[in-house]
Amino acid sequence: MPGIVDDSSTAGSAEHVSAPIGSDAAAETLRHGPRGAFFVAGISTALLFLGWLAFYFLLFMPRGSVG
Repeated sequence: MPGIVDDSSTAGSAEHVSAPIGSDAAAETLRHGPRGAFFVAGISTALLFLGWLAFYFLLFMPRGSVG
């Protein structure tokens, strides 16, 4: 059909694509790096370590030494 355009993504039409930014604006945005990812990774690592400490002191230490 002549009037139908089959776009594989929404970026296929111009109204769904944002205007390009300059290299200075991109550098300003990326200057601080992935702070949020490091924050989430730090929280998950801390929770994992606290869980390990809880197992160690609440489960393994009360049982005493092996042998």
